[in-house]
Parts: sequence; structure tokens; C-alpha cells
Amino acid sequence: MSTTVSDPLVGRLLDRRYQVEAQLASGGMATVYTAHDTRLDRTVALKVMHRNLAEDDTFVSRFIREAQSAARLSHPNVVAVYDQGDDDGTVFLAMEHVAGRTLRDVLRERGRLRPREALEVLERVLSALAAAHRAGLVHRDVKPENVLISDEGRVKVADFGLARAVTASSHTRTTGLIIGTVAYLSPEQVERGVADARSDVYAAGILLYEMLVGDVPFRADTPIAVAYKHVHEDVPPPSATVNVSPVLDELVGYATDRVPDNRPDDAGALLADVAEVRRGLPDDPAGDASAGPRLAPADSEPTEVFASRRREAKNHTLVFPGHPSSPYAATGGSGDEAAPEPVDPGARKVRRGRGLVALVLVLALAVTAGALGWWFGAGRWTETPQLARVSASAAADKARAAGFETERKLAYHETVPKGSVASTDPTAGERIVRGGTITLFVSRGPERHAVPKLAGGSETDARKALAAAKLAVGEVTRRYHKKVAEDDVITTDPKSGKLLRRGTKVDLVVSRGLPPVSVPKVTGSTRSAAERELGARGLKSSATEVSHKTVPAGTVVRQSPGAGDKVAKGTTVRLVVSKGPPIVAVPDVRDRPVKQAKKTLESAGFEVRINHIPGGGNKVLTQNPRNEAPYGSTITLYVF
Repeated sequence: MSTTVSDPLVGRLLDRRYQVEAQLASGGMATVYTAHDTRLDRTVALKVMHRNLAEDDTFVSRFIREAQSAARLSHPNVVAVYDQGDDDGTVFLAMEHVAGRTLRDVLRERGRLRPREALEVLERVLSALAAAHRAGLVHRDVKPENVLISDEGRVKVADFGLARAVTASSHTRTTGLIIGTVAYLSPEQVERGVADARSDVYAAGILLYEMLVGDVPFRADTPIAVAYKHVHEDVPPPSATVNVSPVLDELVGYATDRVPDNRPDDAGALLADVAEVRRGLPDDPAGDASAGPRLAPADSEPTEVFASRRREAKNHTLVFPGHPSSPYAATGGSGDEAAPEPVDPGARKVRRGRGLVALVLVLALAVTAGALGWWFGAGRWTETPQLARVSASAAADKARAAGFETERKLAYHETVPKGSVASTDPTAGERIVRGGTITLFVSRGPERHAVPKLAGGSETDARKALAAAKLAVGEVTRRYHKKVAEDDVITTDPKSGKLLRRGTKVDLVVSRGLPPVSVPKVTGSTRSAAERELGARGLKSSATEVSHKTVPAGTVVRQSPGAGDKVAKGTTVRLVVSKGPPIVAVPDVRDRPVKQAKKTLESAGFEVRINHIPGGGNKVLTQNPRNEAPYGSTITLYVF
């Protein structure tokens, strides 16, 4: 467990709350750090998504789903999830910090566990999975790396990051993706990509096999080959490798049946069977003589799985060595009533004195054994007193008077006044060792956060500021504004400075930019007049000239946007302006009769003027112009 010196997160304060201290581990999806929760003054584990995945919406959704799934579970064998956040693209979970090691570390050190040890660990794992199954969750990735053993001996299941809620369907499916570790995948996960509670049961059976044998049941050169074995081969009995009871073979076989319907329905059902098998097993020997010839022998005095295992006083009978009922029994007398041999009075006195001493010692040992039994059984435990709803100093005095030590931690509370005790750990009425330490969670008062000043800034910056202030974005209304630029915040509701509960929504009013204007009608106007009219409305213009047979030169023929359209100020209105009639070819009507020539020219769009030469005939002598002329212009005919 090392911290990379160049790790940019180490030393950083995330979400204005979590001071990152050191890197614990790194996986394919995230890196885990220890951090100090500055608000509650405690050590937490931060699971930070890798930066490249934080940019992928699909992975972010899976990461957030981990927080939501795990937060639904409240169980002593489940790693608690406290918080989830996003600090400028750094997506993280704040979780319970479990000081200790993983089951993988234990197996790496020990090789394998003794049968009762393995069942004790498995019971706690199944207890956690049973809670998840009752909540409709499937873990999907049960393996030794996800089983944590604290320094106090608590077993906790971690990483519900691949869990999926089992809601409408009785199975969960991930198209194109098998979620889990191949050594522990159930056949249905390999074949169809589906998983339900029975898939976790299968993985738990593999876990039991590995704890008993010291290795997984299937190994091959590639992961695909291992997956193939899960589908087509039965898990071998542990007794084929190590010397264990046949009942453990049956238990492993039952949990790892390749047909899901043949397994226990869920972890709770398997837990009942495991508990029954454990009760029927003899105690583990002091040494590990059960090791089979295929494995190196374990230590002659194997280290306990737990660094210090807590044992409950209830349900355990304390047995003390018996003592003789009479001095004769103690010295081997037969109890017959034969007269004793004569003895010297001095010797009798010495013997009587020794007998009294022996009797006193025996009685003292009995009393001491009884007292020790009472102390280590029920006597050392008592109930936590009621200390909530009073001032911190009064609670500390009351605890001290009852023989307890106290420590104080600050926490927000909606109803308990500032400076009073909101809750304790352990809570009132729970068992606690006499003279133990009670944690007092002293109220800081209601958690309130001020609405930041957002007006004038962009909507994007406003969303980030609200998230940093532990507030949420409410309804976003967009309206036009003469002064506030488009996409900037005009105002908020509540106003800036208002103190709100964590997570309260703040409504935003965002500018759509300047109000729109109505485009005036400028067709038929001269170009200069049109440009003046548009400019007066705050609009720009651009013009394109085209020839037009009927519209005079310099007059607007068309406009876009059209008259009456609503547009933003500064919009450019495109104008099409006439540059007059086009130049077209003039029909040659020379030597034609006047009437026919006039009709031909008028059909071509020209006006006709006739000049008769005195004394002439009725034919066109010449015309002007003769080749080209503007459409609609006048052609003069000279008739002789």
C-alpha cells in the first residue's frame, strides 16, 4: 500500500470537505484513497473514478449507481457509503474506512483456512449478501478482494459498484458485457449475461472452495477457457484436494450447481445451510493436520484469520475446572469408614493446617473462576446511558459519573439545538464495555448553505456554484433582456445570500438575449429608403441587384425575413433590388408589312412608334434600334 508522490489528488480538498491523504489501491475503474472528513472529523475511504472514465456518461451512471445501491444497505457486514460527489470533474464516493486487510491477503499469507474458519467468514459474507438480496440487489462480483477483514475482526463486503436493482424483472442483463471476475462467474453469466441472487450464491460457493483448498477450482491459459469450464464442468469436491469432511463437498456442490434452479434461492437460504453445517463440524485442531498431500502444509500453529476476534458473551457456556467435593476425594481417599491410622498429634495439626489452606485455596480458585467467568461473560458489559438532547458538558458529566469516557464530534442536526448532543455511539440502551468510551455527536445546528451570487454569470457557472454550495438547480426560466447577455443569469429565486437546507433547489431566470423586433415591409421602396427604415429598427441589411422587367431600377423587389417576422436586434435583412429591365434581342422586322412588324415587336415586349415617309408604301424600310434594347423600351419603325 503505497502513495505515488506525483499523484495530483493527494493533499487536495475535494468538495470543500474531504482532505485526500494517501492512495490505498487502484483498479480498472477507480482509485481508492484515505481521506479526512473535515466536517465530521473522521477518516473515510474515497473511491475516485479514473479521469478518462469520468468523461464517459455511461461509466459515470454506473459509478453513481454504486452509491445509490450501496447506500440502500445498512448492515454491519456491508461497507457503508456516506456520500457521493463531483468536484470539477473528479467523481467520487465517500465510504466507510475499514482498517485491516482483504480475504485475498489472508489467503495469500495462509494458503487456505481451516473448515470452521472458512465457514465463519462465509457466514458473514452471506449475511451481507442476504441483506442485499432482500433489498433487490445483486452484487455480481463476489471474490476475496471484495471481502474486507478489519483489525477488530469484522468481516465486511465491499464494492457494490456492479450491483443492479432487481425490479420489474427477476434477472438483470447487461448487453454485450459480462460484469464480474471470471474465476467466480456463474454459468448463466457466461452464457446469457444474466445474473440474479443465485449467481451470487454460485460465487459464494467458489469462495468457500478457495478458502478450503487455497485455490480456485478452474484454471486455464485464458479467461475464455476458464469461463468455458464454468459452463461445461462441475466444481470438483474440495476433498479431492484436501482432507475435509464430505459434508463440505456437498455444501460446495449445492452452491455451485450449474443449473441455477438447483442452487439455494438466495444468500439467506445458503446462510441457513452453512450455519447448520458449521454447528455439526468438530472444532478445528490446533495444528493443521488436515492438509492433504497436494499442498504444502500450513503452519503448525496457524495465525487467526482475525487480528482480534470479538466474541459475544451470549450463547457461549463458560466451563471451569471442577474441584473435589471433599479432602478425601482431593487426596484420593476411598470414602470407606475404616478407622484412620493413629497419627502424631503434631503431624495431625500440621496436616489439618495444610488441609485448611488447601480448602481455602480451592474455594478461592472457585470464586476467582466464577468472577472471571462472570466478567468475561456478562459482567463486563452494561448498557449505554441516555445522553442525547442535553448539553455536551452535561452529557459528559453524566457519562463520567457512570464510569465512562467520552469523545466529542460535531454534526449538523435539524432539530437538536447547537451545542446539545444529537446522538451517541453506541446509542442509548446498546451494550458497551464498562468504562468504555462513548462518542457524543454534538449538534452544530441545522445545516444551512447560502445561495451564491449568480446574477450576471453564465448558466454553466451558476450550476457549478450551486453544486459547490451543496444546493441544487431548480426550474430554469428563459426570457429576453435588454441588458443581460444571452445564456447569462438574470436573477434567482431565492435571492443570493438566503440560507437554505442542503440540496434545496434554486430556480434560475436565464437571458435569451435582446428582445426581438418586427421586420418592417420595405418591398416597393427604394433601396436607400429601405436601409433607413431597417436601421431605425436596429436591423442590418444586405442587397443583391437583379434585372427585372417591370420593377424600376433601385426599387426593392423582395426581402428576407419577411414583413412582420420577429427577429433579434442586429439581424441582417437580405434585400433583392431591381437594376432595371434586362437587355434583350430586338426582332428584325424590315421589309415586313407594318401591321405584322408592330405585332411582332409588341409580342417581344417592346413599345412601337411608326414614322411614315410621305409618298411611301406600307412596308418597314428600317428600324431603330435594330439589334438589342432594354425590355419594354420603344422601337421606331420607318415605313416607305
